[in-house]
Amino acid sequence: MAQKYLQGIYNPAELYAFDDAEPERTPSSALHYQRIADVRSEVGRASADVRVLSSQGSYQTRNKSTVPPRSSATKTNMPAVSGNRRHDEETANDEIAIRRTDDLMIRPFMPRFHWTVLLGMAMFIMVVGWVLLTTVANWWQVTQDDWHYGRPRTFQTDMVVGHNDSATNPSHFLALNLNRHIQIIEFPGGDSSKAKIYMGPTLVGSGQELAVVTLTFKDVNGDGKLDMIVNVQDSHFVFINDNDQFRPARPGENVQF
Repeated sequence: MAQKYLQGIYNPAELYAFDDAEPERTPSSALHYQRIADVRSEVGRASADVRVLSSQGSYQTRNKSTVPPRSSATKTNMPAVSGNRRHDEETANDEIAIRRTDDLMIRPFMPRFHWTVLLGMAMFIMVVGWVLLTTVANWWQVTQDDWHYGRPRTFQTDMVVGHNDSATNPSHFLALNLNRHIQIIEFPGGDSSKAKIYMGPTLVGSGQELAVVTLTFKDVNGDGKLDMIVNVQDSHFVFINDNDQFRPARPGENVQF
């Protein structure tokens, strides 16, 4: 009896029946899309797929850029540079800038001087070079003199001058620069027991103790006898052959070299 009462009051089929359609879901995006139309409520409206495509087309149209192209691009009709190409060009420019900066850092600083400074430097170098060249030349000359004449400077020669000598027994002469004092020693006929010493000039000046002294023989007064000439650098001192010996030339005496 209770079952019959419930059946009369409660119908399970009527419990799940709804008069209204299912409520639409509130859109969560800022772009509102049209839901698929309900056949029962959207009579005579275009199909859902057509409206969706239409809304997408309008969305793409709205997002298109409205900025006009540059006049240079319009005139030359040059294609737009792609993103990758622009990135490559920027990278290349950065590499060039870095390389130039490195070159500037590596290159030494080269100051520029006025031409007068360069001229002064050139003259200074010439003077220094001349001093060095002169020093080297003097050193070389002194070295050669040491090899040939020794220290003290000594010169020897044989000559027939008519002082008890002959071609087979010539007289021997020795010239010596001893502490700037020139001395000549003669050995008539080679006999040292009859040696004669002639005092020459005294040299004055720095380094004159190393001056080389040499002897030459020539008739300078025309008497037919060989006279002795003492040579010290550019100076010449004449000794006249007189009475089996030599004497210094007198002032005013006719002497011809």
